[in-house]
Amino acid sequence: MRVVLQRVSSASVSVAGELSGAIGQGYLLLCGWEKGDNQAQCDRLAERIPRLRLWPGEQGKLAYDLLQTGGSVLVVPQFTLLANTTDGLRPSFTRAAEPALARNLFDYFCDSLARTVTVQRGVFGADMRVELCNVGPFTLTLE
Repeated sequence: MRVVLQRVSSASVSVAGELSGAIGQGYLLLCGWEKGDNQAQCDRLAERIPRLRLWPGEQGKLAYDLLQTGGSVLVVPQFTLLANTTDGLRPSFTRAAEPALARNLFDYFCDSLARTVTVQRGVFGADMRVELCNVGPFTLTLE
């Protein structure tokens, strides 16, 4: 499982011109699942992500987590995070989980996160338009 976390002041995702999900302050999570991934990995990241201290305190140091700031999460499925670009000029996606497994893990991950924070979702398998205002910019890759 690979997650690209971006700290945002706002983010939204639309499909065919219709808003699917939107948040104010929080995290935009671009998520991809690999063959062999499982619910235990989803649980680990769903527990960890809201508690990461990624928001600055009075001293400017990273002091506050998402729970302390009252932020939300927008989760967008993105299998292209598993692309292999080492050979040739066209990316290979052979590492990505099969769609049925990835969809189940996407739903499970979102539900796990929703136990502690407000979650909005992109649409699995859809051609989405994502808009965000990255604060910092601040971007992490989690696996």
